[in-house]
Amino acid sequence: MKTRIGVFFGGRSTEHEISVISASQAMHAINREKYEVIPVYITKQGHYYSGDALFDVANYRDVPALLARCQEVYMRPIYGDYNIYKVKKPIFGTDVYATLDVVIPVLHGSNVEDGIFEGLLQTIGIPYAGCDVLASANGMDKITMKMILQANGVPVVDYTWFTDREWSAKRDDIISSIESRLGYPVIVKPANLGSSVGIGRARNREQLIGRINDAGRYSARLIVEHMVDDLQEINCSVLGDCDEYQASVLEEPIKSGEILSYTDKYMGGTKGAKGMQSAQKRIPAELPAEVTRRIQFLAGETFRVLSCHGVSRIDFILDRSCGEIYVNEINTIPGSLSFYLWEATGIPFDSLMDRLVALALKRKRQQGKKTVSYDQNIFSLGGGLKGGKIK
Repeated sequence: MKTRIGVFFGGRSTEHEISVISASQAMHAINREKYEVIPVYITKQGHYYSGDALFDVANYRDVPALLARCQEVYMRPIYGDYNIYKVKKPIFGTDVYATLDVVIPVLHGSNVEDGIFEGLLQTIGIPYAGCDVLASANGMDKITMKMILQANGVPVVDYTWFTDREWSAKRDDIISSIESRLGYPVIVKPANLGSSVGIGRARNREQLIGRINDAGRYSARLIVEHMVDDLQEINCSVLGDCDEYQASVLEEPIKSGEILSYTDKYMGGTKGAKGMQSAQKRIPAELPAEVTRRIQFLAGETFRVLSCHGVSRIDFILDRSCGEIYVNEINTIPGSLSFYLWEATGIPFDSLMDRLVALALKRKRQQGKKTVSYDQNIFSLGGGLKGGKIK
């Protein structure tokens, strides 16, 4: 029998459409002679659907019509139950829609890439590709990520952070702290979003207030970073697990403005979005060999100290005025799964998907060797109980 891969995508996220594009690319790259692919689309309202119509990205132009051609499904949060069930149970026959062997999440952004969906998969115990709950949560939150990297000697730009409530209550103090600690220009970001959503640059106090107010629309935790003026943005993908991994060739994204925007990343300057591979870029990036090696090393270190798994993309800032290199952020499920970087490294897209399946199954085998509970029942032995209270 073919290995049955459930590809999950969409979700309650500002990066919903990008997830659909990435998943479409991934599903078409999977070798159908080896695998059976079951697409599972999560709507913006959090409902799950499956069906062959989900393979064609053009169908998402009319989502209600698309869903009418699909089966609404769900998963039970029961350990060892790898089935997808029909929401509308038939009068006769089984309510099992499909049984999965492995899951590949192709989900971007908050509510899906931040460990929430991974928690469901770990509760069920099904093998899945990509970062676990801990690595996903730490990688998604820019504040926590920078704290971990700093503690492990990985360079990041100077920053400060606060909550939206702190901003409302102590606005003047926060502004004074930013101006004295970081100065201008700065860049303001929601702590837990990607795809450049809610991100803006500020060169003065008026712009700073506007940017923070905008970022607060998307996240309760906000981060303000020193903005490198003469910067060069470089990206590197890493594949494997935190004990054994490899870095890809480097890319230099080409931006149309001061920061790499959502349009730069996904629209490719055209009306038709095709995912991250449509963005303007140089592959490989034109850098001295020693700089390339340093960035690849730091990408691997970022992947390692965050305990990542599967394929990630680490984005860097190179300060051309002094040559300093900083980790900007990690994408634990990168747009288009960074397949274009791996093709340039010598790993075709179908082979990349093979690697992700193999990594998922390997982790499941390793986890099976760990003790998670004891067979002995202390209650049957009368231990620890007295008067109905646990001592």
